[in-house]
Amino acid sequence: MWDELTEAKQLFSARHWFPGTSGNLSMKVAEEPLSFLVTASGKDKTKTTQEDYLLVNADSKPAYTTHLKPSAETMVHAEIYKKFKKAGAVFHVHTVYNNLISDLYYELGAVEIENIELIKAFNIWEEGAKIRVPIVRNYADIPLLTEEISKVLDERVPGVLIHNHGIYCWGNNAFEAKRHLEAFEFLFEYLYKRLLVS
Repeated sequence: MWDELTEAKQLFSARHWFPGTSGNLSMKVAEEPLSFLVTASGKDKTKTTQEDYLLVNADSKPAYTTHLKPSAETMVHAEIYKKFKKAGAVFHVHTVYNNLISDLYYELGAVEIENIELIKAFNIWEEGAKIRVPIVRNYADIPLLTEEISKVLDERVPGVLIHNHGIYCWGNNAFEAKRHLEAFEFLFEYLYKRLLVS
């Protein structure tokens, strides 16, 4: 799991999806009791070290004594794992396009995307398929942010946008979470550029 997280971190970092020290990644280690690896807070994600991740429990606390702090938004990861038992990985990135789309559609509470091939990445195969990606307010209070995200989680659409912040997406494993994230980012970029030429 450590290697899978590192591979994802290096790939997303190369795409500039972790500006500053933003973003976080996790993978579930056990379901009962819940435990998962999550990125340590404040780390430069362009570098790889032996202290990039730590194991936390269902309360988002380190599972052992360590000087490392889990990412500030670890509680969101825990909520997704609790809500969706099959979820095995949760990825959170900050990109220009997911921020733009979250702002442009914020007042609607969601962005609807339809009839684009990449929707199939979410195992939605019907012709002319439509998805609705929810957008929540960017609360600085992480428990409140987690509560608002929990209200809009949809098993069919594995992603939630946070207004002017970023996206959380998940999958049954790291490969699936990566596929979902790449599809969302393609769709957001497509949608924004389509608006420019409308």
